[in-house]
Amino acid sequence: MKTYLILPKMKNRILPKKFQGDDNRSPENLVEYFIKNFTKKGDRVLDIFAGLGTTLFVAEENERIPFGVEITKERYSYIKENLKHKDNIILGDSTKLVEYNIPKCDFCYGSPPFTMKDHKENPYNAYESDGSYQQYLLDYQKIYSQVKDKMKPDSYIVLDIANLKNKEGIITTLAWDVGKSITKVLHFVGEVIIIWEFRESDTVDGQSEPWRVDGTFGYGYDHSYCLVFQNK
Repeated sequence: MKTYLILPKMKNRILPKKFQGDDNRSPENLVEYFIKNFTKKGDRVLDIFAGLGTTLFVAEENERIPFGVEITKERYSYIKENLKHKDNIILGDSTKLVEYNIPKCDFCYGSPPFTMKDHKENPYNAYESDGSYQQYLLDYQKIYSQVKDKMKPDSYIVLDIANLKNKEGIITTLAWDVGKSITKVLHFVGEVIIIWEFRESDTVDGQSEPWRVDGTFGYGYDHSYCLVFQNK
Protein backbone atom coordinates (compact mmCIF):
# COMPACT_ATOMS: atom_id res chain seq x y z
CA MET A 1 0.00 0.00 0.00
CA LYS A 2 1.37 3.42 -0.96
CA THR A 3 1.76 5.75 2.01
CA TYR A 4 1.11 8.96 0.06
CA LEU A 5 -0.63 10.10 -3.11
CA ILE A 6 -0.17 13.29 -5.12
CA LEU A 7 -3.31 13.99 -7.12
CA PRO A 8 -4.94 16.87 -9.00
CA LYS A 9 -7.96 18.09 -7.05
CA MET A 10 -10.72 17.20 -9.51
CA LYS A 11 -14.49 17.27 -9.08
CA ASN A 12 -15.96 16.41 -12.47
CA ARG A 13 -19.65 15.89 -11.71
CA ILE A 14 -21.55 19.18 -12.07
CA LEU A 15 -23.79 19.79 -9.07
CA PRO A 16 -27.19 21.47 -9.08
CA LYS A 17 -26.86 25.14 -8.14
CA LYS A 18 -28.46 24.58 -4.72
CA PHE A 19 -25.51 22.40 -3.64
CA GLN A 20 -22.65 24.40 -5.13
CA GLY A 21 -22.21 26.62 -2.08
CA ASP A 22 -21.68 23.60 0.17
CA ASP A 23 -19.57 21.30 -1.98
CA ASN A 24 -17.72 19.14 0.56
CA ARG A 25 -17.24 16.14 -1.75
CA SER A 26 -14.12 14.00 -1.99
CA PRO A 27 -12.66 14.36 -5.49
CA GLU A 28 -13.70 11.53 -7.81
CA ASN A 29 -10.11 10.59 -8.69
CA LEU A 30 -9.31 9.92 -5.01
CA VAL A 31 -12.38 7.72 -4.56
CA GLU A 32 -11.64 5.90 -7.82
CA TYR A 33 -8.06 5.17 -6.74
CA PHE A 34 -9.22 3.27 -3.67
CA ILE A 35 -12.12 1.52 -5.38
CA LYS A 36 -9.84 0.25 -8.16
CA ASN A 37 -7.13 -0.86 -5.74
CA PHE A 38 -9.33 -2.51 -3.10
CA THR A 39 -12.18 -4.01 -5.15
CA LYS A 40 -13.00 -5.81 -8.37
CA LYS A 41 -15.92 -5.55 -10.76
CA GLY A 42 -19.17 -6.71 -9.18
CA ASP A 43 -18.05 -6.00 -5.60
CA ARG A 44 -20.32 -4.13 -3.19
CA VAL A 45 -19.10 -0.69 -2.11
CA LEU A 46 -20.57 1.00 0.98
CA ASP A 47 -20.57 4.68 2.00
CA ILE A 48 -22.35 5.39 5.29
CA PHE A 49 -21.90 9.17 4.88
CA ALA A 50 -23.10 9.34 1.28
CA GLY A 51 -23.27 13.15 1.11
CA LEU A 52 -23.64 14.08 -2.55
CA GLY A 53 -23.09 10.53 -3.73
CA THR A 54 -19.52 10.63 -5.04
CA THR A 55 -18.55 7.17 -3.75
CA LEU A 56 -21.76 5.63 -5.08
CA PHE A 57 -21.52 7.25 -8.51
CA VAL A 58 -17.84 6.32 -8.90
CA ALA A 59 -18.60 2.75 -7.83
CA GLU A 60 -21.30 2.44 -10.51
CA GLU A 61 -19.07 3.96 -13.17
CA ASN A 62 -16.47 1.28 -12.36
CA GLU A 63 -19.01 -1.58 -12.45
CA ARG A 64 -19.26 -2.04 -8.68
CA ILE A 65 -22.54 -2.18 -6.76
CA PRO A 66 -23.09 0.85 -4.50
CA PHE A 67 -24.84 1.02 -1.13
CA GLY A 68 -25.17 4.21 0.89
CA VAL A 69 -26.79 6.00 3.80
CA GLU A 70 -27.53 9.74 3.84
CA ILE A 71 -29.30 11.66 6.62
CA THR A 72 -30.19 14.83 4.67
CA LYS A 73 -33.35 14.37 2.63
CA GLU A 74 -32.39 16.86 -0.08
CA ARG A 75 -29.06 15.14 -0.71
CA TYR A 76 -30.65 11.68 -0.51
CA SER A 77 -33.17 12.70 -3.18
CA TYR A 78 -30.41 13.99 -5.45
CA ILE A 79 -28.49 10.70 -5.16
CA LYS A 80 -31.59 8.56 -5.70
CA GLU A 81 -32.54 10.55 -8.79
CA ASN A 82 -29.12 10.02 -10.39
CA LEU A 83 -28.16 6.53 -9.18
CA LYS A 84 -28.86 3.46 -11.33
CA HIS A 85 -29.24 1.24 -8.24
CA LYS A 86 -31.92 3.52 -6.81
CA ASP A 87 -33.00 1.15 -4.05
CA ASN A 88 -29.44 1.02 -2.68
CA ILE A 89 -29.45 4.50 -1.17
CA ILE A 90 -31.09 4.78 2.26
CA LEU A 91 -32.44 7.92 3.91
CA GLY A 92 -31.23 7.27 7.42
CA ASP A 93 -28.89 7.80 10.35
CA SER A 94 -25.45 6.16 10.28
CA THR A 95 -25.56 5.65 14.06
CA LYS A 96 -28.46 3.23 13.42
CA LEU A 97 -26.76 1.31 10.62
CA VAL A 98 -27.58 -2.09 12.07
CA GLU A 99 -31.29 -1.43 11.47
CA TYR A 100 -30.90 -1.16 7.69
CA ASN A 101 -31.10 -4.00 5.20
CA ILE A 102 -27.62 -3.75 3.70
CA PRO A 103 -25.92 -6.95 2.48
CA LYS A 104 -22.35 -7.83 3.43
CA CYS A 105 -20.07 -5.46 1.51
CA ASP A 106 -16.58 -5.84 0.07
CA PHE A 107 -15.32 -2.30 0.68
CA CYS A 108 -16.32 0.83 2.58
CA TYR A 109 -15.17 4.33 1.71
CA GLY A 110 -16.38 7.59 3.14
CA SER A 111 -15.64 11.02 4.50
CA PRO A 112 -17.53 11.74 7.73
CA PRO A 113 -18.90 15.09 8.90
CA PHE A 114 -16.01 17.05 10.44
CA THR A 115 -16.05 18.95 13.73
CA MET A 116 -13.65 20.86 15.98
CA LYS A 117 -13.02 20.15 19.63
CA ASP A 118 -14.73 23.38 20.76
CA HIS A 119 -17.86 22.93 18.63
CA LYS A 120 -21.12 22.17 20.45
CA GLU A 121 -23.22 20.66 17.63
CA ASN A 122 -23.83 17.01 16.74
CA PRO A 123 -22.38 16.39 13.25
CA TYR A 124 -24.23 13.09 12.82
CA ASN A 125 -27.66 14.71 12.59
CA ALA A 126 -26.52 17.48 10.21
CA TYR A 127 -25.47 19.74 13.15
CA GLU A 128 -29.09 20.23 14.21
CA SER A 129 -28.75 19.30 17.90
CA ASP A 130 -26.28 19.81 20.74
CA GLY A 131 -23.22 17.62 21.03
CA SER A 132 -19.61 17.50 22.17
CA TYR A 133 -16.28 16.42 20.72
CA GLN A 134 -15.99 13.56 23.20
CA GLN A 135 -19.44 12.25 22.25
CA TYR A 136 -18.53 12.62 18.58
CA LEU A 137 -15.55 10.28 19.06
CA LEU A 138 -17.59 7.79 21.07
CA ASP A 139 -20.19 7.75 18.30
CA TYR A 140 -17.45 6.79 15.85
CA GLN A 141 -16.94 3.56 17.79
CA LYS A 142 -20.68 2.95 17.78
CA ILE A 143 -20.92 3.56 14.03
CA TYR A 144 -17.91 1.51 13.00
CA SER A 145 -18.82 -1.43 15.21
CA GLN A 146 -21.97 -1.54 13.05
CA VAL A 147 -19.94 -1.08 9.86
CA LYS A 148 -17.93 -4.12 10.94
CA ASP A 149 -21.17 -6.11 11.04
CA LYS A 150 -22.00 -5.03 7.46
CA MET A 151 -18.61 -5.97 5.99
CA LYS A 152 -17.23 -9.27 4.74
CA PRO A 153 -14.30 -10.81 6.66
CA ASP A 154 -10.93 -9.22 5.80
CA SER A 155 -12.61 -6.43 3.80
CA TYR A 156 -11.14 -2.93 3.91
CA ILE A 157 -12.62 0.30 5.26
CA VAL A 158 -11.13 3.66 4.23
CA LEU A 159 -11.89 6.94 5.99
CA ASP A 160 -11.04 10.27 4.31
CA ILE A 161 -10.38 12.80 7.09
CA ALA A 162 -8.09 15.67 8.14
CA ASN A 163 -6.70 17.52 11.12
CA LEU A 164 -8.12 21.04 11.42
CA LYS A 165 -6.81 24.43 12.50
CA ASN A 166 -9.05 27.39 13.31
CA LYS A 167 -8.35 31.06 12.60
CA GLU A 168 -6.76 31.45 16.03
CA GLY A 169 -4.29 28.66 15.22
CA ILE A 170 -5.81 26.12 17.62
CA ILE A 171 -5.48 22.60 16.20
CA THR A 172 -8.02 19.81 16.42
CA THR A 173 -6.18 16.53 15.80
CA LEU A 174 -9.33 15.14 14.23
CA ALA A 175 -7.69 12.51 12.00
CA TRP A 176 -5.60 11.10 14.82
CA ASP A 177 -8.40 11.17 17.41
CA VAL A 178 -10.84 9.46 15.05
CA GLY A 179 -8.24 6.87 14.05
CA LYS A 180 -7.56 6.04 17.70
CA SER A 181 -11.28 5.71 18.37
CA ILE A 182 -11.97 3.35 15.46
CA THR A 183 -8.99 1.09 16.23
CA LYS A 184 -11.00 -0.15 19.19
CA VAL A 185 -13.37 -1.94 16.78
CA LEU A 186 -11.36 -2.38 13.56
CA HIS A 187 -7.77 -3.37 12.74
CA PHE A 188 -5.71 -0.33 11.69
CA VAL A 189 -3.63 -1.04 8.57
CA GLY A 190 -2.08 2.40 8.05
CA GLU A 191 -2.59 5.86 6.60
CA VAL A 192 -2.24 7.31 3.12
CA ILE A 193 -1.35 11.01 3.07
CA ILE A 194 -3.19 12.85 0.30
CA ILE A 195 -1.34 15.80 -1.25
CA TRP A 196 -3.13 17.89 -3.84
CA GLU A 197 -1.11 18.74 -6.95
CA PHE A 198 -0.86 22.38 -7.98
CA ARG A 199 -2.10 23.24 -11.48
CA GLU A 200 -2.28 26.54 -13.36
CA SER A 201 -6.07 26.16 -13.38
CA ASP A 202 -5.97 26.45 -9.58
CA THR A 203 -5.28 30.18 -9.81
CA VAL A 204 -7.66 33.12 -10.10
CA ASP A 205 -6.31 36.21 -11.91
CA GLY A 206 -2.82 34.81 -11.54
CA GLN A 207 -3.16 34.35 -7.77
CA SER A 208 -3.44 31.08 -5.86
CA GLU A 209 -6.93 30.19 -4.75
CA PRO A 210 -7.55 30.77 -1.01
CA TRP A 211 -7.24 27.08 -0.13
CA ARG A 212 -3.67 27.12 -1.51
CA VAL A 213 -2.80 29.73 1.12
CA ASP A 214 -5.00 28.71 4.03
CA GLY A 215 -5.07 24.96 3.46
CA THR A 216 -7.26 22.59 1.50
CA PHE A 217 -10.03 22.86 4.08
CA GLY A 218 -9.52 26.54 4.82
CA TYR A 219 -7.99 25.59 8.19
CA GLY A 220 -4.26 25.72 7.53
CA TYR A 221 -3.66 22.29 6.00
CA ASP A 222 -2.92 21.41 2.39
CA HIS A 223 -3.15 17.65 2.87
CA SER A 224 -5.50 15.09 4.35
CA TYR A 225 -5.40 11.45 5.41
CA CYS A 226 -7.08 8.29 4.21
CA LEU A 227 -7.06 5.96 7.21
CA VAL A 228 -7.16 2.30 6.18
CA PHE A 229 -8.75 -0.35 8.41
CA GLN A 230 -9.50 -4.04 7.93
CA ASN A 231 -12.32 -6.19 9.26
CA LYS A 232 -10.15 -8.75 11.02
